[in-house]
Amino acid sequence: MSKGTVVLAYSGGLDTSCILVWLKEQGYTVIAYLANIGQKEDFEAARKKAESLGAVKVFIEDIRAEFVQDFIWPAIQANAVYEDRYLLGTAIARPCIARRQVEIARREGAQFVAHGATGKGNDQVRFELSSYALYPEVKVLAPWRIPEFFNRFKGRKDLLDFAAKNGIPVPVTPKAPWSIDANLMHTSYESGILEDPKCRAPADLYVMTRNPEDAPNTPDVLEVEYKNGVPVKVTNVNEGKSKVTPLEIFSYVSDIGAKHGVGRIDIVENRFIGMKSRGIYETPGAHILFNAHLDIELFTMDKEVRRIKQGLGIRFSELVYNGFWYSPECDFVRACIAMSQANVEGKVELSIFKGQVNILGRSSPKSLYNEELVSMDVQGDYDPCDATGFIRINAVRLREHHRLQGLSSKKN
Repeated sequence: MSKGTVVLAYSGGLDTSCILVWLKEQGYTVIAYLANIGQKEDFEAARKKAESLGAVKVFIEDIRAEFVQDFIWPAIQANAVYEDRYLLGTAIARPCIARRQVEIARREGAQFVAHGATGKGNDQVRFELSSYALYPEVKVLAPWRIPEFFNRFKGRKDLLDFAAKNGIPVPVTPKAPWSIDANLMHTSYESGILEDPKCRAPADLYVMTRNPEDAPNTPDVLEVEYKNGVPVKVTNVNEGKSKVTPLEIFSYVSDIGAKHGVGRIDIVENRFIGMKSRGIYETPGAHILFNAHLDIELFTMDKEVRRIKQGLGIRFSELVYNGFWYSPECDFVRACIAMSQANVEGKVELSIFKGQVNILGRSSPKSLYNEELVSMDVQGDYDPCDATGFIRINAVRLREHHRLQGLSSKKN
C-alpha cells in the first residue's frame, strides 16, 4: 500500500529526478510539480521525464505573471535588498513556488510535499515555512535531511550510479563546477569552486548578462512610469517602444539590463541558519527598477515617512530572505510599505550603459519638490533670518556636549 501522496517540487535535474524515484521506492505515490518562473527550461521534456520515472501526474505551472505582480512588485516598493547588495532573486521566488505547490497538494488530497533543497541552505527553510503556513496539516519530506537518503547518496557519483541503475536520463554535457538557480528575476551561482571566497568568477560563469566591456557602445534610455510605487509603463526613448503589463515590463527591462551587463554582484552573505556563504548574482531588471524607484520615492515621499519606511524595507528584506513571507509580521510590514507608496507616482528617465544605471531626470504630479522654494535666485516663501534661530537651537546640544568634554579633561 502507498504511504500517501506527495507533491514533489521537481526541476527535471539529477537531484529531483533521483528523489522522485527514491520516494516511489519508499512507497509514496508521487505527483511532480514544475513551476515556470522564467527559467530557460524544456518543460515538455521535463514532463515526459517525470512521467517516465513514475509520477502519477505532472503539473507544469506558468506562474511568471503572478511572480512579478505578487512578489517582485512588493520587493520593488520596499527597495528590498539584503545586506546592502543582494536583491533577493532566489528568496523572493520560493514563496511563489510554494504557494502553487500547496494549492496542488490541497486539490489532489496529498498529505505530503517534498523538495530537493539541501540541509545546509536557506531554501529548505523558505519552502517549509511557506508550506506549513498555507497548509498547516501538511507533512514535509526533505530527503537531504533523511538519514536513509543522505547516507546512501553522499555525493554526485552516488546519484549518477543510482540514475544509471534506474534508467534516469542525465545530461550528456558536463555539469558546471558550481550550482545555478535561475528565474525571471535573476541567476545565482554558488558552491563548487566558488566556495573559495578569493576565487574569481570565471569569465564563462555568467549566462544572463553580457560582460559590460562587451556591451553596446550606445546607451539605452528608458522612461519608467510608476504609480503606487510599482512600474505601470516602460518606454525605450530611443526606439519609442513601450510595455505596459507587469510581466512585459519586467521582462523587457531585464533584457535591456542584460544587454548592458547591469546587475552583477559577488557577495559573502549570512545564511539564516548561521553560516556565511559566497554567492554571485545577476539581477539586471530589478537593479534598474530598484534605482528608478529609489529616485521617484525620494522625489515624492515626505522625509520622515521615508525614514520609517527605510527601516521597514530592511525588515522586509530580512523576512523574505529568512523565509517568513507568509508570517503575520511580514503581512504587517508589506501593508505599511504599500500604504507609504500612495504618492509614489511619476516618471524617471535613466540611461543603461556598460554595467551602469544613471538617472537622467524625473517628473511627478505628486512631487514635493518646490523649485521656487529651493531656488538660489528666488527668495520665495522663506525668510533666511529664520535659519539663525534654527541653527542656534540645534547647536545647544553640541555646545553642552563639548562643554562637558572640556570640564572632564580639566579634572584629569
